[in-house]
Amino acid sequence: MENQATIDRGVCSCNSCNCEKLHVTDWMKDIQGGINDFDIVEVRFKNTRKDFFKNVNQLKLQPGDIVAVEANPGHDIGIVSLTGELVFQQLKKYRATTINGELRKVYRHARPTDIEKWKEAISMEYETMIQSRKIAAELNLDMKIGDVEYQGDRTKAIFYYIADGRVDFRQLIKVLAETFHIRVEMKQIGARQEAARIGGIGPCGRELCCSTWICNFVSVTTNAARYQEISLNPQKLAGQCGKLKCCLNFEVDSYMDAQKDFPPNYIPLETEFGTYQFLKADIFKGIYWYSKQGNAPSSLVALPVSTVKKVQKLNRNGQKPEKLVSEGIEVSKKEEDSFLNMVGQEDINRFNKPKGKQFRKKRRKPNRNPNQNPNTPRNRKPKKR
Repeated sequence: MENQATIDRGVCSCNSCNCEKLHVTDWMKDIQGGINDFDIVEVRFKNTRKDFFKNVNQLKLQPGDIVAVEANPGHDIGIVSLTGELVFQQLKKYRATTINGELRKVYRHARPTDIEKWKEAISMEYETMIQSRKIAAELNLDMKIGDVEYQGDRTKAIFYYIADGRVDFRQLIKVLAETFHIRVEMKQIGARQEAARIGGIGPCGRELCCSTWICNFVSVTTNAARYQEISLNPQKLAGQCGKLKCCLNFEVDSYMDAQKDFPPNYIPLETEFGTYQFLKADIFKGIYWYSKQGNAPSSLVALPVSTVKKVQKLNRNGQKPEKLVSEGIEVSKKEEDSFLNMVGQEDINRFNKPKGKQFRKKRRKPNRNPNQNPNTPRNRKPKKR
């Protein structure tokens, strides 16, 4: 049989490695007494499309097997991604496509003729996408067709498109069906899915998460940046898709748990020496940084959150401490000036360092009579012999 890593749509589908985006690790495979003969399998297709099918013929299926499954209409070709008891757990998490309330069926292992026809359909997808874009432009539709997925029997194709608003593509479907002689299904995707399809390198230097392992996109809000004390700079927070970076949600739960017992930071601290305003915070160390009102932010006072609670309680009772003192907090000069540098970036103040004196020869300006025409040559004194 042909190498399965070369059959898939440009993506490795080998059984041993985890290089495929839709790969699932069956961590329940070695558990004794599990439901190993579960008759439902998970099958993956192009992009992030997965579905569940019933193994009615009791075929011996393993992850990586190419199978022919039921479609509407005809049949489709996919790759088995998961079998066994873990499929039962996945069914609780994802919604399966049903026909009349029943799961679709696995017909058989894919035959060589099925695979050849499937590979021919894959080779037609790029040309179909380019031609469909031209048709959409001729119909003046404000949309971009980003990808095309043919069904395994070449009787149907899914056109993935991206658009800012609602698009009336009824005429487009008629033209596409007449041009390619197939059944057409339009599926709208967002900017994140489009970036995942194209791929690229993120600002962290690694491959985009959406193009490597993220399959389900969760909404990201600016509150995630606020909880992590990140500057709300759109250029820094936006990814290659133009939306907020998905990685803002990765650690936000840890920051929220760490700030459960933190006092509010919008309340100024009143002392006999003056009023102090909140400037920044070190979440995991539990430190608030305050600066005196009216002073430059260079003179900061680091206070643990427990001390901030005490001072706020005194202020509510009408009392003022004499001054704010950093109790048992050792702060380096570098950390006092800015946040702790965790990613190895260069110091932003490196341009403020004074440079050494640079001596340059001054060019002598010629003495010219202001009444003299500048275009005439200057009279020179005769040389002494």
